[in-house]
Amino acid sequence: MRGKFITLEGLDGAGKSTHLAHLVELLKGRGKTVVQTREPGGTPLGEKLREILLSEPMHLETEALLMFAARREHLAQVIVPALERGDWVVCDRFTDASFAYQGGGRGLDVAKLNVLETWVQGNLNPDLTLLFDVPTDVAFGRVKNMGRELDRFEQEKAEFFERVRAAYLQRARFAPQRIRVLDGAKSVSEISKMLEEVITSVCQ
Repeated sequence: MRGKFITLEGLDGAGKSTHLAHLVELLKGRGKTVVQTREPGGTPLGEKLREILLSEPMHLETEALLMFAARREHLAQVIVPALERGDWVVCDRFTDASFAYQGGGRGLDVAKLNVLETWVQGNLNPDLTLLFDVPTDVAFGRVKNMGRELDRFEQEKAEFFERVRAAYLQRARFAPQRIRVLDGAKSVSEISKMLEEVITSVCQ
């Protein structure tokens, strides 16, 4: 029996990484074998590409192509084999992030992203996407207070994050059956409760 594929999305600073571990534990508590992974990355090659993507300036089409190259390897080496084993895959970012960051943020033609999406993943999409949404100023403030050197995406201006957020919310409106928007500005305990409700419905 095929496993399920769950992705977490949101602005940098929206809190998705904070809740990823809790989500994994909820699934394990229900007897699921869980593979936790991330994008860009998830494989040795993908992690090398991640380092380049987060640090090296490049043309926006190069950026998109490298993102999808890492994704192709990720699907082939990790995600698809896990799902075929019956494992559940929980991934920090997936293709929605490309439409939000490269499409919304950078302004890359969405038609090009559609071609890459079809080529790289065919008809494979997440079964559920949790979009952690927060006002841009909240996310922007959290990013600036992370206490570490920021990558080149995190160093973008507030207007960039506004466009990314708008693109994410547009994706959610187009796919409400897959993408569930969670208020990332709520307390950790409130969000944990929402996650428990979501997982209960998914695991039925």
